[in-house]
Amino acid sequence: MKYKLLSRLDLPKDLKKLSLKQEEALCREIRGKIIETVSKNGGHLSSNLGAVELTVAIHRVFDSPDDKIVFDVGHQSYAHKLLTGRYRSFDTLRQKGGIAGFTRPSESVHDACVSGHSSNSISVALGIAEAMKLSGDNHHAVAVIGDGALTGGLAFEGLNNAGNSGTNLVIVLNYNEMSISKNIGGIATYLSEMRTQHSYKRLKLGAKKVIGSIPVIGEGLQNMISRSKDSLKERLIHSTMFEDFGFEFIGPIDGHNLEKLEAALRSAKEMNCPVLVQVNTVKGKGYRPAEEQPGEYHGVSVFDIETGDKPASTESFADVFGTELAAYAEKDERIVGITAAMKYGAGLNHFKGALKSRLYDVGIAEEHAVSFAAGLASMGKIPVFSVYSSFLQRSYDELLHDISIPNLHAVIAICNAGIVGGDGETHQGIFDIPFLTTVPNVTVYSPSGYDELKLCLKKALYEDTGLVCLRFPKGEEEKCDIPSSDSYTLVGGGSDTLIVSYGRTAVNAFEASKELGCDMLKLTRIFPLQNDVFDIMKKYRRVFVFEETYRCGSIGEKIKAEIPSAELTSLEGFVPTMTVCEAFDLYGLTKEKIVRKIGEQK
Repeated sequence: MKYKLLSRLDLPKDLKKLSLKQEEALCREIRGKIIETVSKNGGHLSSNLGAVELTVAIHRVFDSPDDKIVFDVGHQSYAHKLLTGRYRSFDTLRQKGGIAGFTRPSESVHDACVSGHSSNSISVALGIAEAMKLSGDNHHAVAVIGDGALTGGLAFEGLNNAGNSGTNLVIVLNYNEMSISKNIGGIATYLSEMRTQHSYKRLKLGAKKVIGSIPVIGEGLQNMISRSKDSLKERLIHSTMFEDFGFEFIGPIDGHNLEKLEAALRSAKEMNCPVLVQVNTVKGKGYRPAEEQPGEYHGVSVFDIETGDKPASTESFADVFGTELAAYAEKDERIVGITAAMKYGAGLNHFKGALKSRLYDVGIAEEHAVSFAAGLASMGKIPVFSVYSSFLQRSYDELLHDISIPNLHAVIAICNAGIVGGDGETHQGIFDIPFLTTVPNVTVYSPSGYDELKLCLKKALYEDTGLVCLRFPKGEEEKCDIPSSDSYTLVGGGSDTLIVSYGRTAVNAFEASKELGCDMLKLTRIFPLQNDVFDIMKKYRRVFVFEETYRCGSIGEKIKAEIPSAELTSLEGFVPTMTVCEAFDLYGLTKEKIVRKIGEQK
């Protein structure tokens, strides 16, 4: 596809000069460029294709970067990137040293904030709008949030504070009935009903006009009519939930009609007060496979543009976990599965048939999921909450307060632990070990392969007590000859050098130990560490620890507190966008880098 407009326009400045016909042509080019790039680099497809016209309309009406556009999650910001000077670098999307898959202020002045997680846009945009008001700046803050992200509690905290703020805040609610899994719950039902009320705004305005035209006779009658006005208005049309929060409301608007979108956004801009605009879009718009299966094309690796075919999927850690858990749940009615809008990614799609009644998708609400699990556990159930490592971060207080203090038995399956690749800093699962190991009485497992994962799940369900966390990486296992264990495994004997590792990093460490002739201690239950593990380490002259986690609060630091001479190799700071292999090489976790480090320290 040729990109005549994208390649020659000075965007976003030239956008306001285009005719409607040129705008529509530009939208087609943007879709083509997104499809072409994501097919090669992977990324978020459906969400971006659905937001093309909306993003063009926002940039036509508002003046970025003076007006600040805050994209919730940021996974639908690809069109925004193409409209703000990043067309020529767009081929580097989600690559090491390239442009990020989410918004990053370090990348462009048009990116108002770092984004990667859900439901924070309203709060961030309100802070920006308040700062503008304090500074006498009349520009606007625009929050673009999907109905999936609106299931997160933080979004409602933002709405609660923003509605009566008197700021130039515009919230664009992009309604497409999807987050990653199909949306559920009361808010999804409410928005679905509103979607059909196309006459809502017209009826509301008409009712206001009729009420306002009633003649006023005398001061007493004026007060009576003033009092009856709200009552009559309530009888004619019930206000929306958003008006109850204090917002002016516009919508629903066809999210693929540029003229209607721009008219609605201009109206919102001219109001100079908190306004919420509901826009209805089709996720995956313009690419048939993504329209037909928006969930399947939400986040993709690579695919064939002509057919939509993706490489055959292989069994992953999440699949093995989900299949095994479902097998236990078939036999044990106490087991309950919980997901936060991540049924497929977290392996709980294997809860089928009769098991569906014991699978709860709570939406993008990880804090609620943990407290919900606490309630289940208090009634004798065995709740298993399966969640991505980087999303569990939100639930620290609930883990501590609702599960650990009352010492309830709940299992947290932590998917995508460790390096995840192209999604970058916001999604790397490298902080769960540091924060989980501060929780009293927690047990943490980090299996290196499928057999170990099964052993640990059984122990977590039926032998351990209290809070039990079972963490495993994204993708499939790497085969390894080291014996499986739900505790630890010592391999070798006779060397004065010991390599200590766990999880998938242990595979590289084990291969390095064979080449070097060192002994290897593979941990599976990584916290709390048993006394005999320290006794083993104290027998060696040299101890090297290799782990795929943030150094501060790592298992290596706990080992070094007991074995001061231990050498640690772990992760420092935030890990930027790069492949897993590139990250392992950069941080010294490949077999070759492990061999080199130990060899150099002889």
